[in-house]
Amino acid sequence: MTEVLAHGTGEAAHFPVDITYALVGGSWALAISFLVLAFAWKTPRLTATKNWAVLPGLTRFADSRAVRETLGALGLVLTVGALVLGYRARTESGLHNPLVGTFFIWLWVGLVPASLLFGPIGKVVSPVRTLHRWVCGALGRSPADGLRPYPKRLGRWPAAAGLFAFVWMELALKNQTFGAVAWWCAAYFAITVVGAVVYGDRWFSRAEPFEVYSGVVATMSPLGRDGATRELVLRNPLRGLPAYRTGAGAVAVIAVLLGSTAFDAWSGTHPTSGMGQRTPILLLFIVIVGVTFCLATMATGGVTAEQRRAIPGRMAHTLIPIAVGYLVAHYASYFVEDGQSVLHAWLSGLHLGEPGTWRPFTDHPTALSVLAVGSIIVGHLLAVVSAHDAALRILPRRHHLTGQLALMLLMVGYTFTGLWLLFGG
Repeated sequence: MTEVLAHGTGEAAHFPVDITYALVGGSWALAISFLVLAFAWKTPRLTATKNWAVLPGLTRFADSRAVRETLGALGLVLTVGALVLGYRARTESGLHNPLVGTFFIWLWVGLVPASLLFGPIGKVVSPVRTLHRWVCGALGRSPADGLRPYPKRLGRWPAAAGLFAFVWMELALKNQTFGAVAWWCAAYFAITVVGAVVYGDRWFSRAEPFEVYSGVVATMSPLGRDGATRELVLRNPLRGLPAYRTGAGAVAVIAVLLGSTAFDAWSGTHPTSGMGQRTPILLLFIVIVGVTFCLATMATGGVTAEQRRAIPGRMAHTLIPIAVGYLVAHYASYFVEDGQSVLHAWLSGLHLGEPGTWRPFTDHPTALSVLAVGSIIVGHLLAVVSAHDAALRILPRRHHLTGQLALMLLMVGYTFTGLWLLFGG
């Protein structure tokens, strides 16, 4: 079986700076940034009410029924096309099978740049949401209506479980055949349909893994929505982070994204014997991210026990820049190079290309390496800024700085670890 998912590891091999300088420089950049913020940033500034520009024309276009239905139909056509072409090429595995390549590259990796550029695009192109909307329209029902209200205690836990199921199949099971992906998609479809019937379309925004994944990344998009008018606006990306609301499972979703990406980088240089060994290690990476973040954010004085337990959820959005930085760093070359291979698999399946006559365009490795290292460092710097601003709003005044120290040290550790893994561990 062909393995296509040993990606991202050693990406910084072409980086024109020694690993020692990158590690020390990145860690010092965070420490200095924290000191500057401590003296120069003494009141919360990252509110969602200040935007660069309002875009009423773009709002009317994006919210038009024609555009929404067209994008929804496009997502459905791509899904059906991937299944049909994948079945026809079912003897092929990895990137040579259109379903496998579409699933692991265009969907998982492609949602990151698409959501950064266009906002929560996963909501618009979701094939199951589109089918649910069409069926509800045919029955004369509102898509929001389900058999019962969505339980608050569930929060984003179903989305975290769905995301873990995806990364488990990608990184632990490592079965990149048509059959494995098709069965995963069948289970996903059944669970999502039942969830939509029982809880209405709130299931998609809270529990559907790919829509939640897209929404997490989209909080850093410069294209957002005004909280009052819902018009599209251009904004400072950091102002969109608080849109990631607190609640059950808020930390778990980001821990899965961050921990699984770190595991993927680590496993590239530390081969494991099989699924039975990879699964607990993958879980360990995710648990370490979640537990260390919770402990670091709760390490403050001046709060009650109940308030302390609520802090991790209220600050969960400060991890998003780090998670996005890791995703960009780890999957950039994978998307640029292997994404072309998926396109070729589609063209071959449609008899629009001839096997053996096509070679993927490969970007300059140094440019991708600089992007990878820069994404990790910039992501951590933005996380420090976001965490500082959140601390000013959440923590007691006398603990504004001391309450951040543990989180600051943790972010330095994340930076060091991320760069170390990027350089090949």
